[in-house]
Amino acid sequence: MNYDPPTADLVLRAAKGDSDAWDALVERFAPLIWSICRRYQLEPADACDVGQYVWLQLVDQIAAVHDPGALPGWLATTTRRECIRFQRTARRQQALERALDFETIRDEQAGMAERELLRAERHAALREALGRLPPPCQQLIALLVEDPPVPYAEISARLGIPIGSIGPSRSRCLDKLRRDPAIAALMNTGDAA
Repeated sequence: MNYDPPTADLVLRAAKGDSDAWDALVERFAPLIWSICRRYQLEPADACDVGQYVWLQLVDQIAAVHDPGALPGWLATTTRRECIRFQRTARRQQALERALDFETIRDEQAGMAERELLRAERHAALREALGRLPPPCQQLIALLVEDPPVPYAEISARLGIPIGSIGPSRSRCLDKLRRDPAIAALMNTGDAA
């Protein structure tokens, strides 16, 4: 016949350091703790953490238990409180993470807006500077930046200039473009950044 000692007896023995009594208490009441954690819909790993906390609380307080027969109630109450505390902490953590995500997104969006604004300013300055170039430079640069690239032979035929003078002409046109006040200001801003 298998004798199952009463809870009160196990509590008294465990308080005196009897490891067999501790093992029996854990075996008897772990399902109670687990079922409460499931009612609070904790993930298995979180339920294990809660269970460990409850058992550690019992280890700390077992000598102070006045009514050993009330242990199941104490375990249930402690487990519920810990589940509630765990959920509150998790909600606060999630709220903090959402707030941090919001700040990160806002910072990223601000950075993206700044980059788009800078790009738009550069395009406007480039268009303005290109508009102030002499027409032959405007035509040459327009052909050189076409996609797909225009062969030098075709550029030569369209503009009526020798193929050998395309490179030097491009160089002179780009120098004029760099000296334009709008482009010079952008280049100085880029150096300062």
